Amino acid sequence: MFGIHDFWLFLASGVLLNIAPGPDTAYVAARSVQLGWRGGVAAAFGISTGCLTHVFAAAVGLSALLMASATAFTAVKWIGAAYLCYVGLTMLLSRTLPADETASREHATVALARVFWQGALTNALNPKVALFFLAFLPQFVDAYAPHKGLAFLALGLMFISSGTVWCLTVAIVAARAAGRVRGSGRAIEFVNRGLGALFVYLGARIALAHAK
Repeated sequence: MFGIHDFWLFLASGVLLNIAPGPDTAYVAARSVQLGWRGGVAAAFGISTGCLTHVFAAAVGLSALLMASATAFTAVKWIGAAYLCYVGLTMLLSRTLPADETASREHATVALARVFWQGALTNALNPKVALFFLAFLPQFVDAYAPHKGLAFLALGLMFISSGTVWCLTVAIVAARAAGRVRGSGRAIEFVNRGLGALFVYLGARIALAHAK
């Protein structure tokens, strides 16, 4: 179909890549500890949304253009790095969540939207994610296939679907295991600091990335 070959190898490789420990899994787990399963679910769907932008870009050839253009790659790289460092520093300098129940609910409502967009933009503005899809997906598409764009889209959607299922599982498991942790202001502050450090680290990695 669409020139896709070695489908089962792709499926197995995609599952293994998705369940391998990484920044996305860490982000979902940390948000689940901080905000409960809703926070983890928001993070998971945000990450998937960010990845979707690269899949659609690969399908229409925009990612290839990004890879070929040093100027475009550098621009996206620095925008993504600046955003991640900003988010990270904001979290490192943030205070513990308010203890008042009403204030906490209002904070959580705002935080869920923020969690979603942080996850989405973290992936959407990361050129290394675009390069990953460009390097991985073509391995399972016939070079002479008449509908390469549709093949990229189909493979990308399957890869993201398995990743979303994994992240949702992580969100639920982490939230259930961390019920007591969320009641501790110090624990929440520790999670905020950890997430902030993670974002700054990712921003630095993206800033140092280069197209090969």
